[in-house]
Amino acid sequence: MGAGLRRGAEARRQAWSLLAIFLSTITGLVLEPLPVGAWAFLGLTVAVATKVLTFQAAFGAFTSDVIWLIVISFFFAKGFVKTGLGDRVANVFVAALGKSTLGLSYGLVGAEALIAPAMPSTTARAGGVFLPIITSLAAQAGSAPGPTSGRLGAFLVQAQLQCAAHSSALFLTAAAQNLLSLKLATEVTGVALASPWLLWAKAASLPALASLALTPLLVFKLLPPTLTDTPEAPAAARARLAAMGPPSREEKLMVGTMGLAVSLWVFGDAIGVSSVLAAMIALCSLLLSGVLVWADCLQERAAWDTLVWFAVLVGMSGQLSALGLVKVLSDAVAAALAAAHLGWPAVALAMNGAYFALHYIFASQTAHVGALLAASCAVMVTAGVPPVLATLSLAFTTNLFGGITHYSSGQAAVYYGAGFTDLATTFRVGAICGLANLAIWLGVGVPWWRCIGLF
Repeated sequence: MGAGLRRGAEARRQAWSLLAIFLSTITGLVLEPLPVGAWAFLGLTVAVATKVLTFQAAFGAFTSDVIWLIVISFFFAKGFVKTGLGDRVANVFVAALGKSTLGLSYGLVGAEALIAPAMPSTTARAGGVFLPIITSLAAQAGSAPGPTSGRLGAFLVQAQLQCAAHSSALFLTAAAQNLLSLKLATEVTGVALASPWLLWAKAASLPALASLALTPLLVFKLLPPTLTDTPEAPAAARARLAAMGPPSREEKLMVGTMGLAVSLWVFGDAIGVSSVLAAMIALCSLLLSGVLVWADCLQERAAWDTLVWFAVLVGMSGQLSALGLVKVLSDAVAAALAAAHLGWPAVALAMNGAYFALHYIFASQTAHVGALLAASCAVMVTAGVPPVLATLSLAFTTNLFGGITHYSSGQAAVYYGAGFTDLATTFRVGAICGLANLAIWLGVGVPWWRCIGLF
């Protein structure tokens, strides 16, 4: 019995020590005293050096299938930018819908929603495809950062940023944080989702499409452009398409390969092909066909940096759960909620609201996921929230706060850096759109999720 008590005390010491290291790592990811990958590796080294984690436990998450799926996703984004396929898709939509300012926005938003499942980096979509097009369209309309930004540029930038939240939430593979959210939540709930790509798309479809339809209108009211007609935009887009010429061999191969990847993500479970294996097959196809070369992958620094710090967060989070600390904390919060006599719907609403509001202290969606999602999900499940609903609602919410500040996500930093909106405007539009996001997803999503049997 004495030995058992000693082992219990040692496990508790180990758990609380790991929590301290984990929180220090998260704090460093937010404040960035070092690049995020370097800081995460430092945290991992401290955990091994103090014997809080063994070497095997510390590096176990580096073999996670989700981590490697995220890394490979960056290579797909590189393929879209390198071949010019992303530019072509966006210009096709502008040519079709760009006669008015609002139509121009819907064209750009529709293009992003279309390519999102096969280009899973929101930052790459923003910086590599859509910001260059928006900047070009704004320049043609006489709108530049500064006094003339309100003519067109400010509206297009904010509409694209706010709609990116819904494009990212629409498909499991549309954003790296979606995969991480699902991984961490599954570890907590122990519930593996059957056909996760299809279930995610089904659950997100109605609220995401409603949001994509309403958000440009909301931004148009909040930040009305002085130029409301853009008759020259379709002609300019057609000119860019003409200059690009017919689709190249590389673009066609990119389309075919991404079609194969998405097909395997949708139907792979039925034939025994996992999501990560589907991504590996698609990447090998791009390498064998010459669309990408290995040097492209090696030069994709963000992918390898993400491998390190995502793996560190996932590993530490998993160990905290294995040591029982997440359960202890979630039980305490759940007990406090039970004492308040809240039913599980009220708990789900409160936890998602708190999870959303806390993003103001985070400079990364993925850092936020690593710090709070597992514990939030555990509290919800302990309080009686159906595990699948808890998992998906938090994962969706992770996307919805991507545009609330200029530092809330990679794409927010990209669009703010273009200089079309000032800080006060960014916070004002971000706060209003963030609340609208929650209202639309609750108002449309909750009845829809009940219809499809999530609760």
